[in-house]
Amino acid sequence: MKDFKILDCTLRDGSYVNRFQFSVHETRYICAELEKCGIDYIEVGHGLGLGAYRLGGEYAAAATDEEYIGAAAESVKKSLFGTFCIPDIAKLEDIDIASKYGMKLIRIGTNVDAVESSRPFVERAKKYGMTVCANYMKSYSVSPEDFVKKVRLSKSYGVDIIYLVDSAGGMLPKQIESYIRTVRDSVDMKIGFHGHNNLGLALANSLVALDMGAYFIDCSMQGLGRSGGNAPTEQFALIMLKMGNDHDIDVFRLLDLSFDTIQPLVQQTGLNPIDLVSGYAMFHSSYMPLIRKFSLKYDVDPRSLIIELCKVDQVNADPALIEKIASALPKIKNDFIYGKYHLERFFVNEQQVK
Repeated sequence: MKDFKILDCTLRDGSYVNRFQFSVHETRYICAELEKCGIDYIEVGHGLGLGAYRLGGEYAAAATDEEYIGAAAESVKKSLFGTFCIPDIAKLEDIDIASKYGMKLIRIGTNVDAVESSRPFVERAKKYGMTVCANYMKSYSVSPEDFVKKVRLSKSYGVDIIYLVDSAGGMLPKQIESYIRTVRDSVDMKIGFHGHNNLGLALANSLVALDMGAYFIDCSMQGLGRSGGNAPTEQFALIMLKMGNDHDIDVFRLLDLSFDTIQPLVQQTGLNPIDLVSGYAMFHSSYMPLIRKFSLKYDVDPRSLIIELCKVDQVNADPALIEKIASALPKIKNDFIYGKYHLERFFVNEQQVK
């Protein structure tokens, strides 16, 4: 278990929580401190990856990709930094820019049924000698056997590390074990795990992944991240210490950095019913605005809408399909507890999941 790497994605996945407003100064400081804490890999940039800052509007970021990457490059000497990349959002030229700053790691994320779109991005990154990860978003939407087919495809493109991704935070430990064992029995590839925490299983699933031989484990300080968040870096580090593997991490320094710098950003307390049901149903929170729109239009419980939608499709959320399902659901009760006021409360943290 010594031969694994922690990837802290606070500055990337965590940016969903502060509406993509990590400043260049904060990025520079947090990167430097994470390195001093002994964190192996640090991911920076917009929550939606390279190029997302160009979307503007509700996705407007405090800085450009180049500014974030430049800040990381200035701050770390030993740790390696990288970015996320979604082909539908990024351009190949974005990788060219990242290469100018000596970036060594890129994680290319596609829905697990759309791996083919990653090929030109993998090839461009390999041209610059980057370590390339294939992140299969919504991995759970295919069987372990079909997952292996996607892994083989990525390997043929030149990918170095493949990622099992619990995008909805609802996978069970036995499922993590099954997917990773199936990959290990079929393909010689390093494996990473990125788990969300909607059902409170991100840490447990990370430990199972580690026990099954995962090479990369994703965490974020305070568990900061989209929807239910991620496995908290500081908790994972302490668990490693408790298991006799300190992984050369300065735990007290990490705790202080997390508490002083990241904890003030934590806005949501307690358990959000929408996040919990999203984990149960395996619903990706990026489609939450559509759930809000149609649950309010038809006066239906968004939790029921999420569950019924995911019975049909756990990968995509076609607006016409959502509306069709919403129109057929029973209307909510017209009282204080179940009325429109209660529906609006479900979406009080919607800015975190867009």
